Amino acid sequence: GDLVNRYGYINLVGFSAGYKLTNNWFFQTDASFLFGSQVKIPGLLDGITDSYGNITDVNGDPAAVNILCRGLATNVQVGKIIPLSRFQRNSGLMVHAGAGYLNHRIKIETQTQVVPMIELDYKKGYDRLTSGVSLMQFIGYAHMARSSFYNFYGGFYCMQGFTRERRTVYFDQPNVPVSTKTRLDLLVGLKFGWFIPFYSTRKDYYYEY
Repeated sequence: GDLVNRYGYINLVGFSAGYKLTNNWFFQTDASFLFGSQVKIPGLLDGITDSYGNITDVNGDPAAVNILCRGLATNVQVGKIIPLSRFQRNSGLMVHAGAGYLNHRIKIETQTQVVPMIELDYKKGYDRLTSGVSLMQFIGYAHMARSSFYNFYGGFYCMQGFTRERRTVYFDQPNVPVSTKTRLDLLVGLKFGWFIPFYSTRKDYYYEY
């Protein structure tokens, strides 16, 4: 996908909530924060870097500038837990899929220093803000026990984002038109979480971390 050309490894941390019916079908919604420290755009800030390789702050001192990946993913999903044992009806193979929204951008961080050329709205000329609709799939194992603290899940996930660039110009490439094509941003990895279940006689509510 296109995402690998812009960032290195990306981590996701999030929260979801939903409910499970007595037939083990469940519905949930989730939100995840994307973050990473590897940005693959060479020369992004060359235009504001001096001959010594420094970016100076408002006082003329060399500034410590961090270039990071940030983003957000939200989904609405439907799935099912397929029991592997008749003695553990709430545990087994867990599969679900859904659709939602994905965005990601480059965050330029200057800590406590002020660098006028990358402050406030000027950051937008470098941030590569990208967003669009997404699809998400998961397959793994879930364990939920009424009398146990150990309620967890783990498995493999895949997310496909059909996104577009949201800026009209990039300050580091002012003469290069910003692409208007739809991107395919792929995220694939391992996902682990912890359930906090709330049981009732008709459906099981739960929260995940």
